[in-house]
Amino acid sequence: MVTVTPFKLMIGLLAVAGAAKAATSLPIAGQDTAPARLIFASASAPASAPASAPASAPAAGGHGGTGAEAKAPPAATAAASASAAKCQTPEELLQSFRQERALIDRQKAAQAARAAKLALAQQGVDAETQRLKALKAEVEGLLKTATTAHDADLERLVKLYKAMKPQDAASILNNSDLEVTVMVLSTMNERNAAPIMAQMSPDRVHAVSKIILERSKLPGDQNIVRVKLNN
Repeated sequence: MVTVTPFKLMIGLLAVAGAAKAATSLPIAGQDTAPARLIFASASAPASAPASAPASAPAAGGHGGTGAEAKAPPAATAAASASAAKCQTPEELLQSFRQERALIDRQKAAQAARAAKLALAQQGVDAETQRLKALKAEVEGLLKTATTAHDADLERLVKLYKAMKPQDAASILNNSDLEVTVMVLSTMNERNAAPIMAQMSPDRVHAVSKIILERSKLPGDQNIVRVKLNN
């Protein structure tokens, strides 16, 4: 008869427990191990793999949404073009600066040319102004000389008629030019002119009186053309 000691019993229990644990860890024949492989595959897949799923999702949704999703919106296209245009290379920026500088230089040259033309025109205007001023001074001098000479001649002529007898002066003035008669009689004082006019013909006296009165009016109000002489 075999005697079982407590030590031997403990060793046997440990052996049975180890065999049972080993049996549960081994795969059963014919059992599918695909779930375990999927778990390990999903755990070891890269982080970018799920991003491909949304890209293929619209294709599975139907044929109607494929064209709308594939075509980019106009606003997005314009924004992309604007951002691409803004992103210039250093060579392009340098070329743009050179073009702007050339444009500014051309504008400055055009302004300088216009300024030179204006300065030349201003010089011509100034020279013409000086010439006209000199001509005006010359004409004024000539007019003053002529007026002085005319006044002196008229004064001498009046003295001559005043020195004559009234009937002799009237006889000469009756046959003289009407303008000369008017100037002589209008320059004389009333005491010297009255005796001479008393000896003149009535038509001549009437014409002289009419001219003297009309001469004091404005040029537009004068009516000297109606003065007629019958002699």
